[in-house]
Formats: sequence, structure tokens, C-alpha cells
Amino acid sequence: MSYKLKAFIDQTGSFRYGFMTIAFRHKELKVRIATWNVNGIRACSSKDNGFFEFLDKYDPDIFCIQETKAHPGQLSEKLIDPLNRKGYFSSAKRKGYSGTATFVKHQPLKVEHGIGIKKYDDEGRFVVTTHENFVLYNVYFPNGASREERHDYKQEFLYDFTEHLKEEHLDKNQSVILVGDYNVAYLEHDVFDPIRLSKVSGFLPEERDWFHYFLNTGFVDVFRHFYPDQKDIYSWWSYRERARKDNRGWRIDHICVSEDLIKKVDAIEIVNQQMGSDHCPIVMDISI
Repeated sequence: MSYKLKAFIDQTGSFRYGFMTIAFRHKELKVRIATWNVNGIRACSSKDNGFFEFLDKYDPDIFCIQETKAHPGQLSEKLIDPLNRKGYFSSAKRKGYSGTATFVKHQPLKVEHGIGIKKYDDEGRFVVTTHENFVLYNVYFPNGASREERHDYKQEFLYDFTEHLKEEHLDKNQSVILVGDYNVAYLEHDVFDPIRLSKVSGFLPEERDWFHYFLNTGFVDVFRHFYPDQKDIYSWWSYRERARKDNRGWRIDHICVSEDLIKKVDAIEIVNQQMGSDHCPIVMDISI
């Protein structure tokens, strides 16, 4: 009597032949991901304003920007697909407001332009790209400073979005990278004056509490993982207060990864000398 055995690759990535299982790992790729609130893509890309300079110098595989303040129809082809990258845009219904875009060298498996909650998706706050080994969220979190209504909107956003991440990804053991302008600093050494700013939107106790809650759901702040005690490193400085000259800044732009990915991160840099916006870029290298 003879038996014909079938060979196949199961969902865990193991090669099976009959009763034998041979486990193997996929070849890891080095991926560079950059994020930057450009405070208007047209202004940031104008002459001597840094957009193309940064893109050319750091050459990220995936480049995520926030606060585009533009619809694709208002942009040149050079900005829609810059330097041999494909651009995916989420624009707010209100022109000249909010907006996110993700530029990729390699086609993602899937692209989404929201999380299925209309009041957030209408403001163009998400580009979600699914890649072979991770899901990438490019997010522009709301600013709650203008009035109480927007503060409440921001608080709802923070917890609704966290629940979305838990239900859609973390509970399913999916790897997630979340980049963008979070509009929240959560540690005292993330702002230049923690006592005075404790009553200012972006560093309010309830916002800082949310950030700790968010991390406790299963995320790691990559910069603080590598540099837990580093001071005077910021990602945003007020134009109005001319704060950059004296480095009176906030660290409100972040790259966070699900806990399973932190061991794969090779390096992270806050590029605080890059001009072109009131924010600066952040660059992460990961082998995944």
C-alpha cells in the first residue's frame, strides 16, 4: 500500500509535506518610513522650502505627510507622484483644511481612506495602507485648541480610534505601524515648559492619560524606546511665537508600533534641522 502525500505552505509560513513540518522565515526587508506634518504641501514644496530636499536626501520607501491642505486636483503631477512614488491622498471635504497623503515606492496590498466613522473620515485624517507584513496608519489627529467643541471632538477621536485599532488589528495579532501628527505630548520632557503648558491643548492631563492608555493597549513609542530620557528634542515649534529659534518646542509627532515590531526597528531619527514647516520629519528604519 502506498500513500500520496501533499505538500503545501500553511498560514503560519511553514512548509508541510505529509506529516512533516519545516518552519522557515520570510526574508526580511529593510524599510525606511518617514512622517512629516508639512503644514500645506504646496507651501512646503515651493522653492527652498524643503519637501523635495528631504525626500531626495532621506529617500524613504514610504513617506507619510499630514496637513496637506489640498485636494489632488489642486496639485501638479510632480506633487501627486513625487520622485517615482505613487501617492494616495485623503482630503477633507472642506478645502484648504487637514488632509493626509502616503507616497510609496511599491504598491501596497490595500489602501483605505478612513476607518468607517464619517465625522472623522470627512476631515481626511487617515490613509491606511496594508503591506505584506504590517498595516500602516498615516494619521492627522485633531487639534482641540480652538474651542470646547473641538476639544470634545478630539477626545472622542482618541478613544474611538484606539478601539478601532484594538478590534481590527491588535485583537487579531496583526502588526501595526502608526505614524503622524498625534497633537499630543505625553511626557514632561516632551515639551519645553511642562508646568505652564499643562493647561494647554496637546498637553492636558486627559490627553496625556489617553496616550498612556493607548500605549498600554499594545503599542510602543519608538523614539522613547530608544531614547527614554532624551530632553530638548521636539518636532513642532509655534510659528506665532517664533519658538524654533530658542527651541521652545513640543514632541507631538510620533511613530508608534505594535509591541511585536519593536524588536525589528533598527533606528529612528527626529530630523529637527529640516526646515519647510512648523513641524519636522521623523524617520524610522525597520527590518520586516
